[in-house]
Amino acid sequence: MSAAHPESSGTGRDQRPAVVGTTAIRHYYRQSMKPTGAQSLRQPPLLLEGGNEFRGAMAEADRAALRAAAPGPVVIVPAAAVPEGGQLRAGANGVRWFKALGAADVRSTGWIDGSSQADAAIADAVAASRLIFLAGGSPRYLAEALQGSRVWSAMRGAHTAGAVLGGSSAGAMVLCEAYYDPSAGRVMPGLGLLPKICILPHHDTFGRGWAPHIERQTKGMLPVGIDEETGIMNDGPGGLWTVYGKGAVTVYAAGGPAAYRRGERLELPGR
Repeated sequence: MSAAHPESSGTGRDQRPAVVGTTAIRHYYRQSMKPTGAQSLRQPPLLLEGGNEFRGAMAEADRAALRAAAPGPVVIVPAAAVPEGGQLRAGANGVRWFKALGAADVRSTGWIDGSSQADAAIADAVAASRLIFLAGGSPRYLAEALQGSRVWSAMRGAHTAGAVLGGSSAGAMVLCEAYYDPSAGRVMPGLGLLPKICILPHHDTFGRGWAPHIERQTKGMLPVGIDEETGIMNDGPGGLWTVYGKGAVTVYAAGGPAAYRRGERLELPGR
């Protein structure tokens, strides 16, 4: 754990019980994980955001992602923003946003259905990119479109080779082992890039209400709430996650929730 102190997210007085938060999270790791030498290796860069992407306080996190990506193409994947008109708007917003942040080569992909010939062109664009960003929308559509597709295979390959893989809201949710589908009221299997984690986006508005459902329906899954216009990236020493943006990241550990804010670092289960 870093030396940064998590904030208590409980009710009552504003306290910062660093010992409680740290102890609880370490207890979770001891119970649910068996560390290996591979976990100590630096992981490819990941960016997880809590929603309201392409605006305001997300500039800090997205600039960090661009730095990690180094000069190279940026690809926006707006597949979650169904219907198709929403994808076009989300893609255009993403292109405009990253160009404003200084990226020279930014493009948006089209519709992903997991099998069409158009997916081959999308996969080629993804494979050549240095930053791949999954916009928000429907987590279930996104997960089902990507699962087993050539586009997801290209994402995994590019990420393993060092490209930054990022997602906001639904885009962050599906990268994990599981995600909560509010339309179905149940936890669904994600793409599995991050084991033992379930992301709760929009945590400061409605996402925190999903935590009890995840805790009831899963065993050994760690809910992690991310506020809107807030993100985390595994760019800290030893792969620790750094908090960016205006809100908090809340880890629902065994001893109770612990909140982390801008500039603080936390540890999450590794791959």
